[in-house]
Amino acid sequence: MTDRKAQLAANLAQVEERITSACAAVGRKREEVTLIVVTKTYPASDVRMLHELGVRHVAENRDQDAAPKATACADLSLTWHFVGQLQTNKVRSVTSYADVVQSVDRIKLVTALSAAAVRAERELGCLIQVALDAESGERGERGGVAPDGIEELAAAVDAAEGLRLEGLMTVAPLAGPFAGRQRAAFDRLMEFATRLRAGHPAATMVSAGMSADLEDAVAAGATHVRVGTAVLGVRPGLG
Repeated sequence: MTDRKAQLAANLAQVEERITSACAAVGRKREEVTLIVVTKTYPASDVRMLHELGVRHVAENRDQDAAPKATACADLSLTWHFVGQLQTNKVRSVTSYADVVQSVDRIKLVTALSAAAVRAERELGCLIQVALDAESGERGERGGVAPDGIEELAAAVDAAEGLRLEGLMTVAPLAGPFAGRQRAAFDRLMEFATRLRAGHPAATMVSAGMSADLEDAVAAGATHVRVGTAVLGVRPGLG
């Protein structure tokens, strides 16, 4: 085992222990939570090693990095999640490799994703990104729709050809009433997710929590956590 693979294996084991303990603390089964490893800024070789170590879900946030990496790893059985803010001019590329887009936050994006998915003859999973720091009608600092826009977007995804409504995603906000209150933020997201499932029973996915706050997300009921630094290490600086 290479030094890098050994490092990844040790880091994965620590994250696994954290998720297992967080589940046990609130009476959840470990299999209720899926680990998504955020591989942004790291090479395809790391993705290959992660796959060898049992990782099956990876996430990227920049198409220019993700597209060549996904191509280089096309032979692996991986589910690719796109988690960054997505411009419509990148939709066609993202649709070619992503299985799930977690950052759907406006109608224009739904329309573009649907057209690209139909053209590529693919079905794309979609999460509505909720911005807990956004006022009505606005988008959040880190992307996302204001809470009162969730249902309109969900209905649009549900009606769009080539798209499948999977659930909700959030990033713990840096400003507003939930700044520094990750558990409260994730609890609020779960309230929105429960309401969403009332009208869209198949939308069961709740993506929340990262390296620093995955325990809070698990305690709140998240089904997926997105962990980068705790698995791959401190990210190299972007040029």
